[in-house]
Amino acid sequence: MSLVLRARRAAPRPARWRTLATVADTPAFKIPLIDFSRFLEARSAQEKRETAQEIVSGFKDVGFIYLDKHGIPDATVKNAFAKSAEFFSLPAETKDKLRWADPRSNRGYVAIGRERVTQSADPAEIAALRAAAPDCKETMEIGREGDAWANQWPDEADAPRFRATMLDFAATCHALHVHVMRAVALGLGLEERFFDGRVDQRCHNLRLLSYPPIRTDLLRKEGQARAGAHSDYGTLTLLFQDSVGGLEVQNPHTKEYQPAPPIPGSIVINAGDLLARWSNDVLRSTLHRVVAPPAKKVSETEGITPHRQSIAFFCNPNFDAVIECLPNCGSQPKYEPVTTEEYIVGRLAVTYT
Repeated sequence: MSLVLRARRAAPRPARWRTLATVADTPAFKIPLIDFSRFLEARSAQEKRETAQEIVSGFKDVGFIYLDKHGIPDATVKNAFAKSAEFFSLPAETKDKLRWADPRSNRGYVAIGRERVTQSADPAEIAALRAAAPDCKETMEIGREGDAWANQWPDEADAPRFRATMLDFAATCHALHVHVMRAVALGLGLEERFFDGRVDQRCHNLRLLSYPPIRTDLLRKEGQARAGAHSDYGTLTLLFQDSVGGLEVQNPHTKEYQPAPPIPGSIVINAGDLLARWSNDVLRSTLHRVVAPPAKKVSETEGITPHRQSIAFFCNPNFDAVIECLPNCGSQPKYEPVTTEEYIVGRLAVTYT
């Protein structure tokens, strides 16, 4: 599969950014929708720089953007969703044979309730949170091929073309990630290909997510959510949502959560912890969570939420990359240098049982 992304150039818009409504009666907190064809098919260096600056401004102000005209065909995304749904429909005993086993590999199937995402790094605190209010989702984690830590693939007879589809989709997402990181470099005043040699080993994680229907009474417990409040670990996360929704982003000024509903054809992209550390917090790694969308009423006192699917592509620097304060991001580093592997493995080790 070619990794060259071709975006369909949109007709000129009256305004460069289309934005979602802000949280009522709070300081402006807008998630910009950015036409990425203006970067991929820029008619001039100035147009490319302008789009790069818009992306960086979104990551500075909010930590999240919507990327439109990004070059990944709708049919490619729909096929990945279809194969994901086929996988999660397999019998539990078939999926359990592929169970996630080690934070160094971060590969395999994670059953409902096994993960509890949180900002805490205290294993005892996370264990207590998991026992009281586990995340109501199941996932499948896929990394690059050829590592000592092998991917856990279902048999081809159980899930036809699942492996091929997900490897192709991961390659497509990696290509887009490289282009967005080039935009980040330009927007920070660095050479456009500054990150190329630091993200070229494809140390990413493709996560398929399935949020099953759940009774609303189970979501009323304190701290309960489909996925608890957290930031992501790497450089960027590319999030593909279905039409159900449920993603919420925290306004850092008010600490309120704002819905980030699906916009057809767009990808939600957020900056992660390592990009925030790299940029000395010039770019923002924002807390977010997944809550239940409106439930279907099944009795006078009870309802049930709809099933939700999403696909997240967690982009990471090379595992041996040293993350330290970038040029143009301040003279006083806020963080000690850390390698990608040290940071991510440390976070994963306390997140799962």
